[in-house]
Amino acid sequence: MTIKDMKQRVYRLIEELSTTDTIKLTDDPDLAAKINTSINIVQNELARIKKIPKITTKTVTEGETMLITDIASDVYQLNRISGVTFDLVQNEITFLEGGTAKFYYYAYPTQIDSETADTTVLDLSTDALEIMPFGVAGDILKADVSTNYGAVYSNRYNELKQGLDARNNAGSIEFEEVEL
Repeated sequence: MTIKDMKQRVYRLIEELSTTDTIKLTDDPDLAAKINTSINIVQNELARIKKIPKITTKTVTEGETMLITDIASDVYQLNRISGVTFDLVQNEITFLEGGTAKFYYYAYPTQIDSETADTTVLDLSTDALEIMPFGVAGDILKADVSTNYGAVYSNRYNELKQGLDARNNAGSIEFEEVEL
């Protein structure tokens, strides 16, 4: 799903989707000015619940030390390292042998600001993207004191967030026959 798709969902949800403005998608300049920031805030919140898994490899040398943030620019949290032996103390990794290290980590989503193209694809999983419009709608309408719609959408978002499964997989067990 792209940023434009998300904007269309949000504007349709709050009944502000323009039939004439195909660039901003809404006739309300206040909503148009806030929506990218709100999308970014909500996607970062959802990415902490439904993490974005990534994998990268690096060639390392024995005795080399690196910080977790040196793995990739988007590292949020390290899951595990395979391929080489290492020591991990807080956020510092010391490699006890050289070789190819495979890093399994969770990433921050691509950050969105007012200059981010509407064609940018959002990094979240489908289940997180399905509840995101309610969070964005609640965020952009929270300052509208004339109606209570911001609270309505925020409450619905929080309800849906409670049902979001934080697991990226259910795990597996393999049984192998052993001869005695």
